[in-house]
Amino acid sequence: MPHHHLRASSKTCHWGFFEAKLKPVLTIASGDEVTIDTISGGPDVLPDPAKFFIPPEMKDVHAHNERMLPGHILTGPIAIDGAEPGDVLEIDILDIQLRQDWGWNLIRPLSGTLPDDFHETRLLNIPLDRKRMVGQLPWGLDLPLAPFFGVMGVAPPPAWGRITSLIPRAMGGNLDNKELIAGAKLFLPVFVPGALFSCGDGHGVQGDGEVCVTAIETALQGRFAFTLRKDLRFTYPRAETQTHYITMAMDPDLDQCVVRALRDMIVLLGEQAKLSREDAYTLCSLAADLRVTQTVNGSKGIHCMIAKAIVHGGAASR
Repeated sequence: MPHHHLRASSKTCHWGFFEAKLKPVLTIASGDEVTIDTISGGPDVLPDPAKFFIPPEMKDVHAHNERMLPGHILTGPIAIDGAEPGDVLEIDILDIQLRQDWGWNLIRPLSGTLPDDFHETRLLNIPLDRKRMVGQLPWGLDLPLAPFFGVMGVAPPPAWGRITSLIPRAMGGNLDNKELIAGAKLFLPVFVPGALFSCGDGHGVQGDGEVCVTAIETALQGRFAFTLRKDLRFTYPRAETQTHYITMAMDPDLDQCVVRALRDMIVLLGEQAKLSREDAYTLCSLAADLRVTQTVNGSKGIHCMIAKAIVHGGAASR
């Protein structure tokens, strides 16, 4: 299987937006693997270079890239040969590694889940111990890391124009779903020829909610396999871990997120276990978990999870 390495640079990154008109920086075949390097943050979050490793391409990107701020530095887009609107792109997240020995966390007034409670900006530069895989918080806590990409998305429909990377939508983007670690799969509907996948917003670790707006933001390297699925017809992101099926929904209203994620899970259970809508609804009430993905991106997120062992065990017993 061919393998590619897409490094972060001013030529391969776009800052703060998704857009159907972006030209691909790499074109691959379905089934290819790609190692993707990402960076995170503007000049204002950089630590003392005498104490921490700063990826050298950050200076290049900060100096030369067009910015749509606030927003994420994204590596891509990658075109998958033969992808057409209506297809689904299956992204296997094979491996995720830290690229630097620090991350950052920001509290900003008028932002986050408690926008009126904190009145001063606070930036933390957090040392990351790659050997022990912990973040060393300033009050003495060594917090175990679980790296994942906050932003993974394809190009939006052309009619949407240029859209911010902050708000997750049907094309994915700023999902901030901490379940999408190495070993997980993400499924995204395709809206433009080539699909045009980009990723970034590396997180060392994040709680469900991401309540103060940021996780431990850091530079990551991911290894992905991309498979074009012309046999699937999804209109919204889905995911799988090794143990669970996941449906996702984004909306300014968390109640509406619940409705969409649950409806999609009922459809998924019909596909995977051949359950009626009534039986699927019952099973969701008994065995599925609704979790808050994030509450800070304009459109909030809910993901619904159900164990594969329950889905397929139930199908086998009927």
